[in-house]
Amino acid sequence: MKLTLPRILLLTFAAMFVWSGIGPADRFTWWLEVVPALIGVPILVFTYRRFPFTSLSYCLLWVVAVGTLIGGHYTYSEVPAFNWLKDWYGLERNYYDRVGHFAQGFCPAIPMREILLRRTPLKSGGWVFFLVTCFCLAQAALYELIEWIAAVSFGSGSTAFLGTQGDQWDAQWDMALAFVGAMISMVMLTKLHDRQIRRLSRSH
Repeated sequence: MKLTLPRILLLTFAAMFVWSGIGPADRFTWWLEVVPALIGVPILVFTYRRFPFTSLSYCLLWVVAVGTLIGGHYTYSEVPAFNWLKDWYGLERNYYDRVGHFAQGFCPAIPMREILLRRTPLKSGGWVFFLVTCFCLAQAALYELIEWIAAVSFGSGSTAFLGTQGDQWDAQWDMALAFVGAMISMVMLTKLHDRQIRRLSRSH
């Protein structure tokens, strides 16, 4: 079996998933955090032959999926490396949660852009930029609604999942970071992404 990039990413994700599930800080929170990856990864596997993404898209999706596994294992408020940064720089919170929500916009933006460019009549430009940004902001808002539902349903049992760390504006920060992440992703990666799409089109 040829060890292609998608297979390497899948195998490393599987290894990280096993690690993440061994003795997490809170099992209930772990399940809440990893469910999106458990839904998304099988979809990517089953659609691989019919709609293979570019290498860039797969790498970005891997980053955000592995990020959820790390956050699920430690909880987003207690990732050790960011606790060290918090203590070293005298920060008011563990910023892994903020990085994760930035990635929630930065990483899915390119795969969503790819779907629009390859499955709709839209061309690269303003409308694609606008629609992708709207999508990333919408899915960030949906995640905040899920956190709200968890808080209402499970009360104090969802505290680690919410990860607000005492910030009353945490939800607004999370959505804003995803919004900014999506725009930065497209500004930085559009040219590379367009080259990979053209290369993929020629090979198919």
